[in-house]
Amino acid sequence: MSPAQRTIPAPPVNLETKPFWDAAADGKLLVKRCEACGERHYYPRAICPFCGSDRTAWLEASGRGTIYSYSVFRRVPVPYAIAYVTLEEGPTVMTNIVDGDLDAIRIGQRVRVRFMPTDGGPPVPMFAPA
Repeated sequence: MSPAQRTIPAPPVNLETKPFWDAAADGKLLVKRCEACGERHYYPRAICPFCGSDRTAWLEASGRGTIYSYSVFRRVPVPYAIAYVTLEEGPTVMTNIVDGDLDAIRIGQRVRVRFMPTDGGPPVPMFAPA
C-alpha cells in the first residue's frame, strides 16, 4: 500500500497569472524581472514590488534553489514540510518540500523544482532535494 498523499487544491488562475500556470503545465518555472530596476520577483504580478513599475517581463528560472528556512507539520493526517527557498535567480519563494525524508531537510540544502498535480487545476511548483 502506498503512503497517503496530500490533496493540493487548484490555484486560482487569472489573466495576470495565466502565463505562469501555462508554463507550470509545461514543466517550466517562471519569475518576473522588472525592466525598470532589474529586480526579479516572485509571486508573479504585473507591478514590480521594488519600484512600482509596470514594465515587467517573464523569465524562465533554472528551478534550482537553497532552503532558507522550513517547518515540518506532523500533527496532520499527512505530514508535510513548508519552506522558504531562495532561487538561484534571487527571489525567495514560499513552497513545499516533497519527495524526501522530512527528518533529513536542512537549512542550506540544495533543492530542485518539482511540479505537483492539483485537484483539477494546473500543477504547482514545489521543491525536492537535489
